[in-house]
Amino acid sequence: MVEVIGVVGAGFMGSGIAESAARAGVGVHLYEPQDDALARSDQRIADSVRRAVSRGKMSEDDATALRDRIHFTTSLEDLGPVQGVVEAIVEDPQAKGQVFATLDAALPDARFLASNTSSIPIAQIASWTHRPERVLGLHFFSPVPVMKLVEVVVALDTAEQAVEEAMAVAQQLGKHPIRTKDRAGFIVNMLLIPYLMAGVRMFEEGFASREDIDEGMKLGASHPMGPLELCDFIGLDVLYAVCDSLYEEFKRPEYAPPPLMKRMILAGKHGRKTGQGFYDYRPAG
Repeated sequence: MVEVIGVVGAGFMGSGIAESAARAGVGVHLYEPQDDALARSDQRIADSVRRAVSRGKMSEDDATALRDRIHFTTSLEDLGPVQGVVEAIVEDPQAKGQVFATLDAALPDARFLASNTSSIPIAQIASWTHRPERVLGLHFFSPVPVMKLVEVVVALDTAEQAVEEAMAVAQQLGKHPIRTKDRAGFIVNMLLIPYLMAGVRMFEEGFASREDIDEGMKLGASHPMGPLELCDFIGLDVLYAVCDSLYEEFKRPEYAPPPLMKRMILAGKHGRKTGQGFYDYRPAG
């Protein structure tokens, strides 16, 4: 059991991880160097908690207590008391490596240093540290407060004690951890990406309409979303990075992103978050 954890990165995923931890009664130090990013995170969490209260899933008192457990900070020194860290910054190995080098030096007593990466090898991130045995992956799924799964990614040098600590924390946060080796895609994305890219290629080649592709999988396979809807939900830019990572590692054509995805990303059509993807999410008018 942990009493306080650190979250590095106050974007969509970092905010969700912080909210989930606070909801489970764990104290959170949420670090982000930019004040405006922290303000957006604070508002994002407040909106999420407000929706939970309005739907009767949380009392006003519990909502207040949840928000009081989260300490927003622009100072890495404030992470001193944390017992473990989850990093959730941009999917860039250089940026993550520098963060882990800093955390490794600043937090000698942390039980584990985890990355929420969905595509970067944990061994590559751990190579920036002097204690790679406590570095591992904790891959949460979006939206974090709703999704139960966490992939616990074990690198070559990860110590079993760090794995056990991280799995216990995932369970403490109300998640279901599954263990995987450190290779591109881990478990879920290695299975999911070929399916999604097959849907994109089918649409790109004019084989079927986007609606029929999605309805086919929803009604024929009982999926809650069709492949193109799910691409929009995840974000085409995020998927493209995962595809590149998988293709770089395995050199198999089913992992290669179709040309259409690159054109859509260049045009700013990244999915729901930009208002346009395979579908149009912009308000009418």
